[in-house]
Amino acid sequence: MPMLPTPMVVLASGAATVSAHGHDPTRHVQIGSLTKVVTGTALMRLAAAGILGLDDPVRRWLPRTSHSGMTLRHLAEHTSGLPRLPPGTGRGDPYRHFDRAALDTLLHDADRLVDSPPGAARAYSNLGYAVLGAALEAACAAPYEELIRDHVLEPLGVDGMSADPPPGARLLARGILGRPRRPWTMNGAILPAGGLWATCEAAARLLTKTVVEGALGELAPTWQRAGDVAWHNGHTRGACVFAAARPGGDWILVHRLGGTPRAAENIAAGHLAGGRP
Repeated sequence: MPMLPTPMVVLASGAATVSAHGHDPTRHVQIGSLTKVVTGTALMRLAAAGILGLDDPVRRWLPRTSHSGMTLRHLAEHTSGLPRLPPGTGRGDPYRHFDRAALDTLLHDADRLVDSPPGAARAYSNLGYAVLGAALEAACAAPYEELIRDHVLEPLGVDGMSADPPPGARLLARGILGRPRRPWTMNGAILPAGGLWATCEAAARLLTKTVVEGALGELAPTWQRAGDVAWHNGHTRGACVFAAARPGGDWILVHRLGGTPRAAENIAAGHLAGGRP
């Protein structure tokens, strides 16, 4: 059976929007770990407002945490020592049962979970950003979606980003037989690490307002760096995204419903090197 073409959207500086093979930049798609940029930006905003400190111990906001040396900065910079994934995640829908009770249990055992002392090494951690999101909720006494709306999305004028958009507003990858693939369940404790849905237009606005225009001040440590380029990606079941920009310069966001994350990265790299999507 021939492979179906991969639905794709590319939004980029100096280029017309590309929307191919049934993708739609106005429909909600999963953005995976690009959610971390929103969480990290909220952290920076709350620190600037004096609501919390970047070097606050996690234990200040989440008292059940057994590890005393872990800070919010460690979580944001992926230097907490926590593993990449919560223990016990499965294959089919890995975060389905990872709720707040499960997170609280892990926090109680954090001393035994860490792979290295906080600050000693960098190791990418979805679990770390789940903990960071819970700490932000405690500091604001507000649920995650409310705090990111108030401190990130509304100040940037970003609409079209949500943990649970209406089913009719969603766009899903399709399997070999053309049926929609069921997305991962990510609206529980893992939400701050990778659970947001967004239109590609909204995700591009987040990228341009934060990185290119610097509208909210200092960039969150969430952003990865390659020379003068700030970038982040995201990957869920059936969706991948890559966003990159130069402060004050060019930018690109690629979202694909299927295929490999590497393909999205290569498209972005070509644009930033002077080519075209």
